[in-house]
Formats: sequence, structure tokens, C-alpha cells
Amino acid sequence: MTPRFRLGFLTHVQGRGKDLRQIYRNAQELFVVADELGFDVGWVAQHHVALGGGGLPSPWTFLAHAAARTRRIRLATAITVLPLEDPIRLAEDVSVVDTLSGGRVEIGVGSGGSEVEYAAFGRDVARKRELTTTGLDVLRKALANEEVGTAGFTIQPPAADFTGRIWQGVFSKPGAGHAAEAGSNLLLNRAAYGYEEPTDEVQRPWADAYSSAWNRPHAPRIGLSRFIFPAADRRTALAQIADDVHRAALRFGERGAFPSNVDIDEALRRFHSFYGHPDEIIEELRRERVLPVATDLITQFNPAVPEQDAAIRALELIATEIAPALGWRAAELQGA
Repeated sequence: MTPRFRLGFLTHVQGRGKDLRQIYRNAQELFVVADELGFDVGWVAQHHVALGGGGLPSPWTFLAHAAARTRRIRLATAITVLPLEDPIRLAEDVSVVDTLSGGRVEIGVGSGGSEVEYAAFGRDVARKRELTTTGLDVLRKALANEEVGTAGFTIQPPAADFTGRIWQGVFSKPGAGHAAEAGSNLLLNRAAYGYEEPTDEVQRPWADAYSSAWNRPHAPRIGLSRFIFPAADRRTALAQIADDVHRAALRFGERGAFPSNVDIDEALRRFHSFYGHPDEIIEELRRERVLPVATDLITQFNPAVPEQDAAIRALELIATEIAPALGWRAAELQGA
């Protein structure tokens, strides 16, 4: 029986304290654990400045190390901030990691939006959509082993077939249509910023618009990122996530993405959070409006930064209790 969706996890490579070596080691350990649990895809997010969002500026270096420590899990970005990259150099990095990993790479790209990051790299944030579109066109050509940059130049190592392995993160219905027109898989964020309605109510029309606009011969993929943190009960879960989620919501309020001065309950709602006992999360996910049309469920703990033991236990509960109840099977069992 074919599983209904692929299961992934996303880390923003964050931690408490100043021991960055331990933070990076912990994030690598999550890839190893997820690989052993049968997760299909491990994702990392790129952040050049922390801004309370993440601690990894060089995702392909990180994923190369993860490739050496894992056996079968696919390795992906959600997202690489494309306007801040040279798309030809990016294609080279992607192809190198894909070669090292035995063809396990997928790449998610997007425009980002941090004015500080754009300024640091000498890019105009007002042109982020244009830069994303033009950069993606070059990236696609490079990964298709077409000439890029100058006559006679193609990347090395030559890329394998990346049809179906390029994703775009979007934040609107028109953006979903553009992703379909470009032939990209669709990445939907854990939260819909700037809307009062629940995230899944906002995003389901985006997913439907994407599917309607798709006109490529291969099947599209829809990746659904969701904040999912299982524990023994809701109180135990809240002890690990509440303060971080509330602080993050207040920061988002300062930037206008959320209302200002939200309380913790509203912060959890705005981040479309699933937390507590696995049985509670399963019932809530069964009511999720986008999940029925998703091909990939991408679980994450961000903006919370749980203790490492709690994070590992959460991955275990997702893989052994929550995802199987929703129709997923671990990779080792596929085809059995």
C-alpha cells in the first residue's frame, strides 16, 4: 500500500545558550534520529541573521554533513533565500550534495523578506519577487545541465534529473499560481501572516488554485508545514513551547505580521499549533483543511526551542503514533 503522504521534519537550527557547536550537533542528531525513525525528508531553513527565526546561514554545508551521517532520508531546504544567492553557484552546491548523498536532495526556494539580510547582500528588497523569478529561471537551467552564464558553460558535477525536486515557498493565492506556472512544487508555511482567519482556512484556496493551475506532465507536490509538538499531555507540551511561541508572536506583532500584544492562547492560534497528547493532535489534524490535499507533511517545532530530549521524543511520537494514524507508513515498511 502506498502511503498517503511523505513525512518530513524541519529544523531552523536554534538552541539555547551560546554553545553554537552543540546547537549544530543537536540539529544534526535530529537528522540521524529522523532517518532511523523512517522520516522521508529532513528540511532546514536558511537565515543569515537570527531575528528570532533561525541560526543556519549555509544550509548546503550543513546538509552535506547530514548526508554523511544518514542512510536514506532525503535532504532539503525550506527555504533557500534565492535572491541572496548566485543561482549558478547554488546549483553547483546542490549538485555536489546530491552526488554525495546518492541523489537524495530536494531544494525549496523563496524570496525571504528581511530588509537587514537584503541590505547586507546588497540587494533591493523591493525587487524580491523579480529577483526570485529570474534566479529560479537560471537555477532550473543550471540543474537541467543547460548552458548558463556564458556560452559553453554547464555546472559540474552534472546534475541528475531535478524534475519534481524544486519547491517554492509562497504566501498568497497568486503566488501559488506562479509556482504552478513555473513547474515548482508548493511549500505552504506553518502560519498565514496578516490574516484573522485560521491558517488552514486561508491556505486551502491557495492549494486548490495551485492544483488547478498545474499543467506539467508529472504530478505536483504540495508540502504542508505545521507546528506539531506531541508530549505526555498539553501541560507538559506547553512547558516546553509556550514561552518561545509567545515571544515569537510578540516579535511578529512588532513587524505587523500578527496583531501587537497577543496573549499566549492567541499566539498558539496564530501559529496554527498542534500540541499535547498524540491522540489530541491526531484528532485536530484530521480536521486540518489543507492536509487532505497535501503530498508532504512537514512537521516543525519552531518557533519553540524545546530541550533536545523532548525534541527527540516528539519526533518519535510523530513517527510512531501521529503520522501512522493519518495514513503514513515508515519508509522501511513501504512495499512490504
